[in-house]
Amino acid sequence: MTRLYLDWNATTPLRPEARAAMIAAMDLVGNPSSVHAEGRAAKALIEKSRAQLAAALGADGADIVFTSGATEAAALASAGRDLACSEVEHDAVLAWCEPLLPVDAAGRIEANVPRESAIQLANSETGIVQTLPQGLALSDLTQAFGKVPLAFNWLGCDMGMVSAHKLGGPKGVGALVLRQGLETSAQLRGGGQEMGRRAGTENLIGIAGFAAAAEAAARDLANGVWDEVAEIRNILDSALSGLANNTISVGKEASRLPNTICLIAPGWKGETQVMAMDLAGYAVSAGSACSSGKVRASRVLRAMGFDDGLAAQAIRISIGPGITRDDVLRFAEGWAAAYARALARAA
Repeated sequence: MTRLYLDWNATTPLRPEARAAMIAAMDLVGNPSSVHAEGRAAKALIEKSRAQLAAALGADGADIVFTSGATEAAALASAGRDLACSEVEHDAVLAWCEPLLPVDAAGRIEANVPRESAIQLANSETGIVQTLPQGLALSDLTQAFGKVPLAFNWLGCDMGMVSAHKLGGPKGVGALVLRQGLETSAQLRGGGQEMGRRAGTENLIGIAGFAAAAEAAARDLANGVWDEVAEIRNILDSALSGLANNTISVGKEASRLPNTICLIAPGWKGETQVMAMDLAGYAVSAGSACSSGKVRASRVLRAMGFDDGLAAQAIRISIGPGITRDDVLRFAEGWAAAYARALARAA
């Protein structure tokens, strides 16, 4: 049976537009910092890519600093700042910010002082989309960019972070978006690349792929592709609850990314679900992580009020364009049969 990839929030398949742009960039021999013709050609491609990304992000007039990914962008944004965040943020943000902001049972985050806070736009595990306060210091836009309409200039944030491989670009490239004129403390020092904010020869090939993927993602979004994905997600959500009515679809009543389901299956650990589905030909992720041989309940679900037991029994199913109704119904039937067997063994 053909394998079915249902882990788009972890990373997405490479878009053909990104592949083509990367192959073309490979033929540019010059260093973007060199002043000769070859160097200027490489530099021109970076600036073209910067403009493409700004347009796709609705960030015209903002400063875009290319990085190795959203993790580096978070470090660049947070260094020298005392920012508060919540327990549902990505580890890349939690590594720099204090988890002081409360989270309610619906996954909503409240910040009393937005200028001193970091709040994600969408959660990678539950898909829950936040309403951001104006004047926010930092927002992780990684999961939302390319899936839901957004414009950096409308969000009212000082800074935003994005990653290429979440929207069909290559792994290992991302960007920090800055309100024009805002300064950051460089973490990589050396040359004057990226307006002095991030030293090191730019990843020309990755940047070209990122820009092409962002442009294609914006086009798909405008053409309603992700509305179709949401319809398929809803079919899957209904099928799963119909086949196993004791499950919990986290955030189902909230505003969510159009492709995401966080499913708690009482009595069946998330890691075991992932392994069973992998053997059956389906790629999904666990809602809890295994580290050093210890199973840890999802801190995202715990922050929302779920106990450790339920928080350790969740999986994330995240789909994308091209996933069909037949695909998700096949998965739902396979998952439900495996769940029934797991409960029978535990009885």
